Amino acid sequence: MNLPETVTIIEVATRDGFQVESKPIPTHLKVETIEALAEAGVRQIQVTSFVHPKWVPQMADAEEVCRSISRKPDVTYSALALNKKGVERAHAAGINHLDLSISVSDTHSRKNTNVSLLEAMKNLREMVALAGQEKMELRVGLQCVFGCAYEGPIPTERLLKMAEEIFSMEIDVFSLADTTGMANPLQVKQLLSKLLPLLGDTPVILHLHDTRGAGLANLVAALECGVTYFDTALAGLGGCPFIPGAAGNIATEDTLYLLHSMGVETGIDIAKVAQCSLRLEKFLDRQLPGKMYRLVNGEAMSS
Repeated sequence: MNLPETVTIIEVATRDGFQVESKPIPTHLKVETIEALAEAGVRQIQVTSFVHPKWVPQMADAEEVCRSISRKPDVTYSALALNKKGVERAHAAGINHLDLSISVSDTHSRKNTNVSLLEAMKNLREMVALAGQEKMELRVGLQCVFGCAYEGPIPTERLLKMAEEIFSMEIDVFSLADTTGMANPLQVKQLLSKLLPLLGDTPVILHLHDTRGAGLANLVAALECGVTYFDTALAGLGGCPFIPGAAGNIATEDTLYLLHSMGVETGIDIAKVAQCSLRLEKFLDRQLPGKMYRLVNGEAMSS
């Protein structure tokens, strides 16, 4: 098996994980979680999203979260925006790394952002231009790339055409999201074999959900293709509020255990990360989807 020596983990629980929780999460707990993740060695954290609180109430404190974090100089703190207003808010809040993405499914696009695919691409170009003017680092990507709960499989031609349009923009990182968790390892390898040659030196991030239990298998398939950046979430938190049945992201602790056991370094202390998940489990008052966060015991599993 051809595996990389190191992998970069992007923690998304404090955005993707929290956005679907019905119980309001206090700002101080969000901030404490972000700071604890940084202390655990996580070097890229998606801290919030600048969206309308009417649609995602959990993100109503985006500015306060950004203002309250004690930032470490070697950690990238990013945020999501869905429109130009969100880009402006993120910049004003001191966010220098912005995440933008659009769906390859017209139905999902309309339900998620109330615009068609054509409108979404037009809006994306405007957001990229605005963020570029503000000298923000840009991660831009596509959602539902392995299938849509509403439309089923996505035509490869459509996906590649949209990807090429994004590649023509001034972006720093490209991302692919299995928003519905419909991917399998063969699909992952087939898609990456078509996309990676088009990317050149642009890094690609894979955002996997574990809806059908294939998340980590898909991660290994991507590793074998040369992908070294992955979104994960504490204890498998997450999901999409506009996709029925969408389960959480691949769990950070499960991913770390798998990578470390295969000799792939991340620079992250799995025991410290698990403590973050245990605190969230206690607050949310339920067992979370991940497995390893409950098995990690003190420093025995640290890496």
